[in-house]
Amino acid sequence: MNDEEKIKETEEASEAPNKNMDIDVEINQDESGELHEKIGELTNQLAEANDKYLRLYAEYENYRKRTTKEKMEAYGDATCRCIAEILPVLDSFERAIEAECTDESFKNGMQMIYTNLIEVLKKIGVTEMEALGNEFDPNLHNAIKKTEDENFGENTVCEVFQKGYMFNDRIIRHAVVAVAN
Repeated sequence: MNDEEKIKETEEASEAPNKNMDIDVEINQDESGELHEKIGELTNQLAEANDKYLRLYAEYENYRKRTTKEKMEAYGDATCRCIAEILPVLDSFERAIEAECTDESFKNGMQMIYTNLIEVLKKIGVTEMEALGNEFDPNLHNAIKKTEDENFGENTVCEVFQKGYMFNDRIIRHAVVAVAN
């Protein structure tokens, strides 16, 4: 084979793949419309799935926050109910300490138990509402009597019949008071 024949053969061989590539390109161009449609469909499905996921995630977050809040409220309600049942015992301790007693060691023992009970309640978050000398607040106080007393200003608590208690921000028991005019 001479050089001219080799060159001609090489050119034909190099042209043959180009013809096949043109066919492949034509096939790819024909299929590209279908591919674009499929890609569009898949993109829409992905967007819908992503939207559903985001909505489900938001619902779950709202559920989690709501249940956490409900648990905290249930804990607070249960604590308030429990402490409300203990408060009459605390009142009885106060009356017992104020009563006259000839046995000093008995009185000291009662005072120690009362002090321990008050400390436990403080650790839990229970506080006594200061009422005497403060302005009457119907949200905190339950007025059962009005008195004329020049020692106190108008609409001021002048006597406390029963102490009021709070648990954190919640009122467990309103203070029962007399208000001066």
